Amino acid sequence: MTHPDRPPEPPLITIKEVAANCGIRKGYAFKIINRLKIHKHKRKSSDRHGQRVAHISKEDVERVKSEVHAVKAIRKSPSQDGLSPTLPESGVFYLIQLEPELEPGRFKVGFSSNMAERLRAHRCIAPYVKTLKTWPCKSLWEKTAIHCVTKGCKQLHTEVFSTDSIDTVIEEGDKFFGLLPVE
Repeated sequence: MTHPDRPPEPPLITIKEVAANCGIRKGYAFKIINRLKIHKHKRKSSDRHGQRVAHISKEDVERVKSEVHAVKAIRKSPSQDGLSPTLPESGVFYLIQLEPELEPGRFKVGFSSNMAERLRAHRCIAPYVKTLKTWPCKSLWEKTAIHCVTKGCKQLHTEVFSTDSIDTVIEEGDKFFGLLPVE
């Protein structure tokens, strides 16, 4: 419903729709949107039971599409040394305890290009989160790293696991990342 004294709101697209239109994951769409400093509008969504969902303008969707095409072009183009091109996403692979005092064996692993921001986001649901270790990492290594460092652990959620020995997880991470090139 529009108010007669207010201009009509511009048409907005959900980040989920943006990701689908660009052929990328929703999380990667958020990374691009944040990198381009695009303003996200929060609107209630009936298909999400009234939950507020992030939207962007149609013009900003075009900016995201352009960025996705540019990144894909970089990945497809040969590098000067004849090897694969440099990937744009470097950061860290992290190992954090979600509840260090109550459940020291429950941990989360993943990739982040901004660890401080990632910890801030995790503290919303796990205020006592503790970083145990980070390793330099490329975003493409994430799934392989998760598989390697969580060997023998019980998976509780996508990137959340449980173990009897957190030291073993750290050792597996050190072994895995010790094999990868350091830049």
